Amino acid sequence: MQVILHKIDGLDDALVALRMSKQHSDHDKELEIRTLVAKNLLSHGKFVQNPSEEFEKELKTLFKWGTRHITLLKFIDLSFSVYGLHRGGQDDMDAHAKRMDNRIIRASTRLSKFPEGAMSAYYKGKIIPTDVALKDLGIEVPESFEKDGKTYVKTTNGYVAQEYKDNQDVLRGLYMLSIPSSFIFDANLAEFAHIYQMRNSTTSAHPEVKECVEEMLKQLGQWSNGWISRELLMGIKN
Repeated sequence: MQVILHKIDGLDDALVALRMSKQHSDHDKELEIRTLVAKNLLSHGKFVQNPSEEFEKELKTLFKWGTRHITLLKFIDLSFSVYGLHRGGQDDMDAHAKRMDNRIIRASTRLSKFPEGAMSAYYKGKIIPTDVALKDLGIEVPESFEKDGKTYVKTTNGYVAQEYKDNQDVLRGLYMLSIPSSFIFDANLAEFAHIYQMRNSTTSAHPEVKECVEEMLKQLGQWSNGWISRELLMGIKN
């Protein structure tokens, strides 16, 4: 499985919103904040290695109040891609689509074929699909057979009626939840905190899902010099 953080966006908006809510902002001060943020960020929102004291002071105030007034943190968007999470784990992430403002798209099982034995890394060495097991045992199964006047032909994980052998809607009915799935999503920081709270390593989530969200946190921490931390995410009241 591969997890990729693409960008952290909207930090300047969040800091302007913080000033705005306290009536401490005007256009000149807004430009000052945006200039300060620009000087302390690299491309795609990655923090510079040695940010200014002024910048870190602003972050401290933002995250202090943002854990309670979560609208401030909703100005900060995160973008991730994930490659190779098992399909059942993809369902678990899809369950949070509302938290992502429906900004999640996965690789369609309807538009692709999965080879015999395809599975995410988590399941390798733990399960053996029947097709693979029979081949390993040297047991041959027929390429087709007749039932109720229909011919069924062999495909991945089973048989399909001959007239549907190239029909993706029918073929995916035999796919296992262990097949690898890929997806891209955006979520604001406040809503991502909820996803993390529900799927992190201390929860009862699937091990590969927990690994996935913990890797997201790891990369967020690396990009933000530790400002986006487990403590911060667990403290956001969402």
